[in-house]
Amino acid sequence: MGRLLLIDDDPDLIAEQVRQSFPRHRVELAGTGVDGIRSVEAESPDVILLDLRLPDQSGLEVYQKVRKIDARIPVVFVTLAKSADAAIEAMKHGAHDYLFKPLDLQQLKRVVGAALEVSRRMREPAVVAESTQDTDAEGAIVGSCPAMSEVYKAIGRVAAQNVPVLITGESGTGKELVARAIYQHGLRAKAPFLALNCAAIPEQLLESELFGHEKGSFTGAAQRRIGKFEQINGGTLFLDEIGDMPLSLQAKMLRLLQEQTFERVGGNETVKTDVRLIAATHRDLKAWSEAGTFRPDLYYRLSVFTINLPPLRERGDDLPLLARHYLRRFSRELGRTIQDVAPDALERLRGYSWPGNIRELQSVLKQALLQASGPVLLPAFLPEFGDGRTGSGTPTASAADSTGLDLGAFIRQRLGPDTEDLYAETHRELDRMLLPSVLEFTGGNQYQAARVLGIARQTLRQKLRDLGLHVTHSVETDGETQ
Repeated sequence: MGRLLLIDDDPDLIAEQVRQSFPRHRVELAGTGVDGIRSVEAESPDVILLDLRLPDQSGLEVYQKVRKIDARIPVVFVTLAKSADAAIEAMKHGAHDYLFKPLDLQQLKRVVGAALEVSRRMREPAVVAESTQDTDAEGAIVGSCPAMSEVYKAIGRVAAQNVPVLITGESGTGKELVARAIYQHGLRAKAPFLALNCAAIPEQLLESELFGHEKGSFTGAAQRRIGKFEQINGGTLFLDEIGDMPLSLQAKMLRLLQEQTFERVGGNETVKTDVRLIAATHRDLKAWSEAGTFRPDLYYRLSVFTINLPPLRERGDDLPLLARHYLRRFSRELGRTIQDVAPDALERLRGYSWPGNIRELQSVLKQALLQASGPVLLPAFLPEFGDGRTGSGTPTASAADSTGLDLGAFIRQRLGPDTEDLYAETHRELDRMLLPSVLEFTGGNQYQAARVLGIARQTLRQKLRDLGLHVTHSVETDGETQ
């Protein structure tokens, strides 16, 4: 259960809206800045909602005091529309976001939900677990094979150094866990940490997301926006899938790495920042730089220190360790009692090449647990996930393409007094069925598949990554690599 702290001198309506939006979280109230600070000192909340206008001091003053206590707490300012300039100023000093009164419930859920995720990523320990007895923590990096031992050594060597780090490896190998471990063991562990997926943001918006923009700099820019590099000043920024960053933006990234300065979109003011950058990609950036797809000078700046994560198929005896770790974790989440894997079920898991890596393994185990009963995972509970040796360009998935999932049965299984996010979960299961079928129909051509589905190609790519689906080769259409 998370803890939300609302600091507002008239909290009744807002508190009810927050409780309605986050029923499983504890919502605590403070009517003055002094009371709010005392509450933070007594127990750090996961997220603070802070009114800019308080009876005893300004919200900005309270925010600065909160930062001194724990700079990792995401703070969302709540303000009247006419106070937007003050809220934007707070963003320059590291606030997470701001909301206008009267609150819009959908926006409240989106902004505070994102803040809770940021808080979780900063605080959840990215620990190393070399045996099944070490930990069941959600953020554990599990494995004891020689390749993973090298990864652990690399984390130890670079964590305390203030240099960029490039994490490479196939999709689903756990690159963000390694980024969080570097952050948590580094000198900036008490400062904020943000993660951003470059492939999930449309190209025309990515520059504004990273560097911010000035009012009127483009259509729809109704007010100044503070970008992540300004917001996270003093902390660590993790840029996932940096290989998908457009060339037009790479020059600005290079300057930031060299000088720690940039300009907002449409602005002349040079903004100075102090951010440690950790980047990740599943692409071969060296080959891309040689081919002119990625700037060589940016590649050399990013790869001062590189950590390569091995794919699951090359991790030997780590698979049983990972399977038991995730079974115990997911059993608790799904209300199951399974603690171990039957030898013949384990043999079947070993016989698969796992193109979607750990993310795909997690998906298969979750599906198996939804079908399972008793204390041991039997082969009958496992979905049909193939032999992993496809070569025709069709996706190899975590069993979604041939299970014939009964969504009605799935929904009935998930319904219960503690059920949350069923809408999103059901849509994920539908995607797990739908996307492989459409990609099979288009012969693995993602451009055509996106057109059939009626979604953007970047959206399709992100869904494939999230689900651990893998397309074994790309198809070129209209001069673009699909």
